[in-house]
Parts: sequence; C-alpha cells; structure tokens
Amino acid sequence: MAYRTTPERQQRDQALREHILDCALDQVRAGGFNALTMSSLANAAGVATGSLYRHFSGKGELAAEVFVRATRIEVDKLRSQFTGTGTASERLQRGLTLFAARAWHSRQLAYALIAEPVDPEVDNQRLRYREAYAELYADLIRAGRDDGSFTAEHIPLTAACLVGAVAEALVGPLSPQARAARASGLPSDSLESVTRTMVRFSLRALGAKESIR
Repeated sequence: MAYRTTPERQQRDQALREHILDCALDQVRAGGFNALTMSSLANAAGVATGSLYRHFSGKGELAAEVFVRATRIEVDKLRSQFTGTGTASERLQRGLTLFAARAWHSRQLAYALIAEPVDPEVDNQRLRYREAYAELYADLIRAGRDDGSFTAEHIPLTAACLVGAVAEALVGPLSPQARAARASGLPSDSLESVTRTMVRFSLRALGAKESIR
C-alpha cells in the first residue's frame, strides 16, 4: 500500500517549514545572507541539518524564499502609502519616507535585500521584485499625471529609473562601511538628510508642480 501523508502531518510539515524560514530571516536580519548557512540554521531552528533538505533543495532556494518573504512586506508597505489618500505627490513623499525609515531601522536586512552579493536564485527574485516596485511607481505616476502632480513622460521607463535611484541612494548609507563609521562616531548622513534628498530628487524627476517639503 502506498504511503499517504495525512492532513495532520502536512500541517506539522508546513509549521516546521515556516519556523525554519522565520529562523532564517532572523539570521539574515542579524548578519546578511552571508551569515545564513544550513548548519547554523539547523542549530537555530532546533532540527537536524538533513531535515532542512526535506523542505529546501539547498541554500539558494532557502535564501530566495527568505528574500521573497522579507521583500513582499516592503512592497506591501509601499503600496499602502502609494494608494492612500492625498495627491500623488503627497503619496510619493509618504511612501519614500516610510521606505527609507524601515530600511534605516533594519540596516543589515535592508542592505542584504538591496545590494549584498547573493546566490543566483536570490538575484532572480531581486529582478522580479524590482519589476513589482516599478509597477507601483508607474501606477502612482499615472495617477500624478491625472491629478496634475506630475508631468513625467514614458512612464514605465521613468518608474524603473526611480526604483534604481532610490535603491542606489540607500546602498551607501546602509553599507557595512557606513554602519561601522556611524558606530565609531564619524560624520555620516542622517536618515532625515537621506530621505529629504531622495524625495526632492524623485519629485523633480517627475516634474512635480507642488512645493517640495
């Protein structure tokens, strides 16, 4: 007789898989993807290393799922601001302010998601989610053209440019070198200055008609 997995076993397996992903995300949050290893994760999750391979083919697949889990949260947070109340210009400013603040207060994780060298599986997800971000920007730019906030042309390309510019603007301040300098008390950019520059650049790139805060 063929072995059939019971619903109870499926639930336990799914719960264990979620637990493993939670532990993996904690490791990336603390030390980046470089700190994520199958052996250290097994120890943190309280399982045998071999058990991890029942759920993931290897570190690449595991890291990609961690990336998706963390990035999906950021996309949803940005969407909530971009689709909120107010003019498109106001929504852009709120979205960028929140995005920068969340990155700033979880710098190791944010740097890992944006710029850390990673396995090809994670890089593939980065490309996918850059497109997701670009779609959010494109929808907001269209709304801004409708309400008179923006005068941008070639919306898909403009949206892609903004996604790249925002990510690149954060790489330096979030980098390990910048974090080390900040911890040593050396002069460094503040969250406020970085956010203000990102917002001004983005609004000007879109030909914003209202004053920049």
